[in-house]
Amino acid sequence: MTLTLQFRKHRVFCLLGVAFFVLSSGLLRAEPIRRGPKPLKPAAHGIGRLVRAFSFSDINGKPHALDSEPNERFTAFCFTSTSCPLSRKYLPTLAKISQEAPGRVRYVLVNPIESDNKENMRTAAQQASNAIYVHDSDGKISQYLHAQTTTDVIVVDTHRTVVYHGAIDDQYGFGYTRAQPKQHFLQDAIQSLLNGQQPSITATDAPGCDLNYDAALDTAGLTTYHGEISRILQRNCIECHRKGGIGPFALDTYEDVVAHAGMIQTVVTNKTMPPWFAEDSKSNKASNTNHQLIWKNDRSLTTDDRNDLLAWVQSDHPQGKLADAPNPITFSENWQIGKPDRIWKFSEPIPVQATGVMPYQYITIDTHLDESKWIQAIEIQPGSPEVVHHVIITLQVPGQGNQSPDEREEDGLWAGYVPGQSVWKYPQGFARHLPKGSRLIFQMHYTPNGIATTDQTRVGVIFADEFPEHEVRVKGLSNHRIRIPPNARHHREEASLRLPVDATLLGFLPHMHLRGSACRYEVIDTTGNQEVLLDIPNYDFNWQLLYRYAEPRTFHEGDIIHFTAWFDNSAENPANPDPTQTVRWGQQTFDEMLLGYVEYYLPGVPPGTPLTGTRSQKRKENLSPRDKKNFKAIFLRLDQDGDHALHKEELPVRLQSRFENFDSNRDGLLSYEEFQLFQKQ
Repeated sequence: MTLTLQFRKHRVFCLLGVAFFVLSSGLLRAEPIRRGPKPLKPAAHGIGRLVRAFSFSDINGKPHALDSEPNERFTAFCFTSTSCPLSRKYLPTLAKISQEAPGRVRYVLVNPIESDNKENMRTAAQQASNAIYVHDSDGKISQYLHAQTTTDVIVVDTHRTVVYHGAIDDQYGFGYTRAQPKQHFLQDAIQSLLNGQQPSITATDAPGCDLNYDAALDTAGLTTYHGEISRILQRNCIECHRKGGIGPFALDTYEDVVAHAGMIQTVVTNKTMPPWFAEDSKSNKASNTNHQLIWKNDRSLTTDDRNDLLAWVQSDHPQGKLADAPNPITFSENWQIGKPDRIWKFSEPIPVQATGVMPYQYITIDTHLDESKWIQAIEIQPGSPEVVHHVIITLQVPGQGNQSPDEREEDGLWAGYVPGQSVWKYPQGFARHLPKGSRLIFQMHYTPNGIATTDQTRVGVIFADEFPEHEVRVKGLSNHRIRIPPNARHHREEASLRLPVDATLLGFLPHMHLRGSACRYEVIDTTGNQEVLLDIPNYDFNWQLLYRYAEPRTFHEGDIIHFTAWFDNSAENPANPDPTQTVRWGQQTFDEMLLGYVEYYLPGVPPGTPLTGTRSQKRKENLSPRDKKNFKAIFLRLDQDGDHALHKEELPVRLQSRFENFDSNRDGLLSYEEFQLFQKQ
């Protein structure tokens, strides 16, 4: 059942006067005023929705239509008004934009205000002479497109699918005017669409005079495969469930969907698909009532989409009209980030066995960089995605000494891959640092699928065009002293970090192993106030997801970022390797980790500034001459064959299980430097 909107004539509320009074009187000074449109949840704002075919006439009486085969690739319906102050300000901008991409984009200026003066509208139409100017006096176009304000823009493709719904830019709004816009939402979206790419921002609110609607349910027709279901699947499923994708079966045809309707019902009902595990915290729920986008990569189903999909799979699967079908999605076999400036790949294929469990594989690649680089985008491409569970790339940087795998993961995470998350791309002015002479260390987790194969994973990068304003960094909140008792059903462990300086958080990536069942990030400010930042009540090891803020959040020196994780070491956990064992920190999946990654940047700190106070640095600083002498004596006593390195068999039996944790270069030996780290822990 689809929600449509019934237009109420003459009901347009311009809030400029009220906004001016509130702002000037100081009633809102307790809260910071956001200057500009807010990103919204795309599906909740109509992205991907089918627009019914309709006809209309322009202000001169010339007929036009929105159908499946217009000459232009896209139609941009730009709402406007001669009586709304913000619409008047934006008219010159629309006139300029409508001159771009002739023959590829059709611009239609829609005035939904019945009482606007005809002569004023004709003058506006002459000013924007490259666009079609329409007086939507009965509100039908506004209803069909679900317009919300007199500055709203809805872009529709040739298959009548909404591909952008939001603001023109951020130059004008309630209580502010900029000399130049900082963000060009509409132009950026159009350019991406013309290049065959998904816009980075597809949905925002649009500050303007509000259009008021009465909501009414349209029960005239059933939801069909070509009309709505295929679009829901495109937005949420086809990336993985397609021919050549990592999903176990394809869902890109009607026959595929009908054949797997039962499984779709199960995974959508229990919310295991699509994979998204963040639960709205109390501080986010108010924003979400207005469909504000909290997480930029939110892949959860909207309530309407879930209901429509479940109703359809439980029905007789109506197919609908082929003319209503969306434009098929094509997936490039090349790079999503564009042609990389550099590519590194495994020198030799890695054998992956057919059955059983494989320990993590570690592969080191020398970048051979003769100068440091700033990285704008990273993409990891598994050679055999059907057996690659996840990839973690850490850096080995010259001058840092031999770090253990644990230390590299905590302070050196550079990029990662999980199904559906292969690209790390940063906006203009943000970049990651790749120092001269760095080595990339790949931690590969392979999951045998019944057929022996090989894998030759590669990573490509795009260099930043200029020195960035902000350096993107990653820090892991960890607790190496975790101890999970046998048969514990809901065991809690914690890690915290007190911010030494102000920091702006970009996102979170929690990491646990097979016993991880839930986790939560919180912030405690210097006054003791506590806020949940990210709550994951049902953690799934199979999906190591990055949760990236749509709008980064800044916290201050002295604030505490707290990471809590819960573990299920009971027999009720079907993934539990052995519920009778006490589980401690370790690299392998039968061990456990409590590692809460935080992606961030430091405002005011120049990019490239080295950070002090890492765990490895503190360990070296705290190592006394007596400690060093004792370590040397122990090392020489254990080195039975005198080769100045320790084989696994030369360690006491109780320590051999931790050998791989400290063999940082994976040569099967512990050097004296590696042994020092081993002993200190």
